[in-house]
Amino acid sequence: MHRKAWADYLGITAGTLVTALGLVLFLVPNRIAAGGVSGLATVLHYVFGWPVGLTMLVLNIPLFLAGLKVLGLEFGLKTLYGTIILSVFTDTLALWLHAPTSNTLLASLYGGLLSGVGMGIVFRSGGSTGGTDLAALLFRHYLHISAGMGLLMVDALVISLADLVFNVELALYALVALFLTSRAIDAIQEGGGYARAALIISDKAEEIARRVLVELDRGVTGLAGRGYYTRQEREVLLVVVQRAEVSRLKDLVASIDPEAFVIVSNVHEVLGEGFGYFNRL
Repeated sequence: MHRKAWADYLGITAGTLVTALGLVLFLVPNRIAAGGVSGLATVLHYVFGWPVGLTMLVLNIPLFLAGLKVLGLEFGLKTLYGTIILSVFTDTLALWLHAPTSNTLLASLYGGLLSGVGMGIVFRSGGSTGGTDLAALLFRHYLHISAGMGLLMVDALVISLADLVFNVELALYALVALFLTSRAIDAIQEGGGYARAALIISDKAEEIARRVLVELDRGVTGLAGRGYYTRQEREVLLVVVQRAEVSRLKDLVASIDPEAFVIVSNVHEVLGEGFGYFNRL
């Protein structure tokens, strides 16, 4: 395998380890079935006493076989690896580690975050742990249901089952964990929103651009624009800055043209000069 493939499999290994820690330390011991195959495995663990990791693997096998022809070889191999190693990590760690808290709220918060961070690392490495995301892929391919609707259906089914087996309160905590898992996955995959993009519309665009280049040491891109009411051609400036630089940028624009129209929005990921690799994580 080439270097990129090794890095991907290392990322999948690290991500599944973090996910397994979330399950073993927080979610499973506190009976929080936060959706997906791991949530279903948690319910079955308390009903039949089956090991969570092995149960996840058994549940994932038919999903993997059903989705094999739509996964593609590379993604299929990474999914198989992620599925197996997550199951191994989960059952192995369960032999040595014990829950640090019996507080259900803390368990749902930390378990949801750890699981989400781990899964986000796996997804960012081009892999998968099977489970809910694989089920969503199958829903989309075979039943023509959107991935989001597929995820919602699977998670709703698992949490409803947790409600029946455990109680309503634990099902509600499972929803908290599921929400945090989703947000953590997005943050890892897309970045933490550390940068800001500004669109600046002004009659003094050239002067603003020049001062941004000199005083903020940031690049500026000029875009052609036209006001549909006035029919006037006008240059629109696009500037991407660090979060801490937003106030300086706004003050700079206001000092040149107090009437300038400025739009500032979050940027989840920036690649290129001035924005380093570690800032993207």
